[in-house]
Amino acid sequence: MRTEIHLPPDLERQRLLFGPHDSHFRMLKAELGVNLVARKGRLVIEGEEDAVGRAINVVERMLEAIDKGRAFVLEELSTLMERQGEEAERDRQDGVIFTDRLKITARTPNQAAYIALMRGNSLVFGMGPAGSGKTYLAVASAVEALRYGEVKRIVLTRPAVEAGEHLGFLPGDMREKVDPYLKPIYDALDDMISRRQLATYVEAGVIEVAPLAYMRGRTLARSFVILDEAQNTTPRQMKMLLTRLGEHSRCVVTGDLTQVDLAGSGTRSGLLHAARVLDRIAGIGMMTLAGEDIVRHRLVRDIVAAYDRDAAAAGEEEGA
Repeated sequence: MRTEIHLPPDLERQRLLFGPHDSHFRMLKAELGVNLVARKGRLVIEGEEDAVGRAINVVERMLEAIDKGRAFVLEELSTLMERQGEEAERDRQDGVIFTDRLKITARTPNQAAYIALMRGNSLVFGMGPAGSGKTYLAVASAVEALRYGEVKRIVLTRPAVEAGEHLGFLPGDMREKVDPYLKPIYDALDDMISRRQLATYVEAGVIEVAPLAYMRGRTLARSFVILDEAQNTTPRQMKMLLTRLGEHSRCVVTGDLTQVDLAGSGTRSGLLHAARVLDRIAGIGMMTLAGEDIVRHRLVRDIVAAYDRDAAAAGEEEGA
């Protein structure tokens, strides 16, 4: 296969693209097995179709960075080519998520289906018991989307209700109150992104972790939004969050309908309500994970099953 790319008109940007003594092009040739020749303002690329496609993607991303005033070094080029290889592998592998630190593989068929739904839909509801991977895989999908430029930021949020405890009763300022409350999400991020990079992302607002109340009145464009513990939202809160989504955004809503902590017996769960109301809308995926999808300690699966049996028995007694 043979293709051509227009080179930048000025020699300085061409020099940055080629690298010192054409080192960038020598690396591309060696790693991808393609031939590159600069001729009359064009870069001619020849080789196998897959290799040429990868070379085009790498060169185009280098040109984008150079146009923004950045100069590549060999280490950055090597990382960029590695990510191109991961993208190609990702396209071929179902049930695999690529993050900065881990390649995460689905451990059950339902988890693989959940990953596919998150890649193929703008809005996904992931429901299931503790330990089934509903939140962890959602965070991994968000990190992957950020890594490959599919979104510009990640927004992670939870309703400020859990086991009857409210943020107002916790000590410290809002940041000190919120960070421990959202620690499970931070723990997942810590598995997938280096601590230094995570701190940089949080400082720059690329990754935002905030209570659900902070979402009101905003428009979230080019974002991957995760609403965790959604069983503790009201229908009004759920509608508020879902209508924040802007252009090119994706959203995953996760929760466990057996763990509703809303005060008042008459308060409906926004997750249960949304799953019913939005079930047949195109572009919305619904995934219910089950006991067999629990991948934490073996005892967690047994504990969940025991509570389910007890709840079923209590229901039978009430109906007798």
